[in-house]
Amino acid sequence: MSGADFPPAPDVAGTSLDGTKIFTITAEENADLCRSTGVEPAIDGSAHPIYYYIATQVAMGKTVAGVCETCEFDVDDGPMMGSSGVKFSEPLMVGQSYKVTGEILSLVRKQSRKLGVMDVLTYRLRLHKEADGSCILETDNVWVLPRKELAA
Repeated sequence: MSGADFPPAPDVAGTSLDGTKIFTITAEENADLCRSTGVEPAIDGSAHPIYYYIATQVAMGKTVAGVCETCEFDVDDGPMMGSSGVKFSEPLMVGQSYKVTGEILSLVRKQSRKLGVMDVLTYRLRLHKEADGSCILETDNVWVLPRKELAA
């Protein structure tokens, strides 16, 4: 099946991923996560940086299944993480409460030699301090959604 033979990806760019949940990194959770990676928690109260991904995924406005559903993709077909990049304006802190804003940037249908037809989903999430609304980080995530139903 060539690129011209399969239907276009759903038009989901601009879909809001703003969350309503508040995410707070507790000292105990941070200590457990740090120790699981072989490091001690920072004495300055900063949280392990991997919380950028955990906090944004947990507190965004859709679950993984919900994002997949928006893209007309069955989560049971196995979405795959392609990449994740983050820009911090300040460190994540233990005890600080955060909320998420974000949106889907694009969903592009492509032909892959290994996966066949796939959609490449790109979405952006921002983590804000609940107290004053200031944005402390922005992350762009790329997922690959293999479209088995469109295989030749």
